[in-house]
Amino acid sequence: QMELEALRSIYEGDVCFRELSPVSFQYRIGESGDPKAFLIEVSWPETYPQTAPVISMDAFFNNTISSAIKQSILDKLMVEVEANLGTAMTYTLFEYAKDNKEVFMENQPVNTVTSVSSSISIGTPDVPPSKKKEKKEQLSKTQKRKLADKTDNKGELPRGWNWVDVIK
Repeated sequence: QMELEALRSIYEGDVCFRELSPVSFQYRIGESGDPKAFLIEVSWPETYPQTAPVISMDAFFNNTISSAIKQSILDKLMVEVEANLGTAMTYTLFEYAKDNKEVFMENQPVNTVTSVSSSISIGTPDVPPSKKKEKKEQLSKTQKRKLADKTDNKGELPRGWNWVDVIK
């Protein structure tokens, strides 16, 4: 397959490109830490490029992207496919996705990571501070002792108990 050789030479050393098999390829659009990065998978049926390649966004990498956005990306890519039927188009599709990444992902909310980490650092967001104070005064000695076992003498949990591993 001419196209296979071409893809291998074009994307040689490109960390975003993965050849899953000689007829199946993944390309990551965006840097790995980018909340708007996504992964497209293109597979060639036997009759490709006379027939459309199979484009998928089912990769685990995309699991934070809403299905509506995935569908709209696939729809836009299929328009490109229609325009390029009969020609080797995998490179075209990957480049098209790269060029249009911002448009593709404009409706994807990015604040998912920040909202998670801020609510955790507060501790228990659903308990207002006033309630906590009342509870503390009502603790019995055994409860206090149990609490002391869990925490250090200032009643604070050990540093890092609620850290979130943001780096996947």
